[in-house]
Amino acid sequence: MNKSDIARVWFTPERIWVETSDGRRGYELYADYPRLNSATQKQRESYEMSYFGFHWPELDEDLSYDGFFLVR
Repeated sequence: MNKSDIARVWFTPERIWVETSDGRRGYELYADYPRLNSATQKQRESYEMSYFGFHWPELDEDLSYDGFFLVR
């Protein structure tokens, strides 16, 4: 999966969500990532999208797109 597959990104109080161009939805829990968990909503929304994932420069955190779709 890469950047061109991601159609939408949104944030809820406990998760970051992605939706792919073919309609699949996946999420990651902030609680699984201490830096994201303790970040403000503004910090969480200050991300960059690379070819393979998200990067939060201020938080020094990275998540791959594929991780959003792992079986839990």
